[in-house]
Amino acid sequence: MPTENPKRLLEYLAEGLVEDPEAVTVEQFEEDDGTVVLELGVGADDYGRVIGRGGRTAHALRTVVKAAAAGEDRHVLVDIVD
Repeated sequence: MPTENPKRLLEYLAEGLVEDPEAVTVEQFEEDDGTVVLELGVGADDYGRVIGRGGRTAHALRTVVKAAAAGEDRHVLVDIVD
């Protein structure tokens, strides 16, 4: 399934950022219009690392995942949940 690639990419990138890679979870949902929503969850102590100063890290994660999905003609949204 092609939509697995952005999900695996997000998991890989998040695991590299956090202190507790075992706590990283990515849930995938598809909306009615075909948009893929990826919900990223990390351990409580790692939210700051994933969001970054001024949201820069979160923005970079979203940009990289969207770019990977664009190659597959998919629209992907990344939500960071607690």
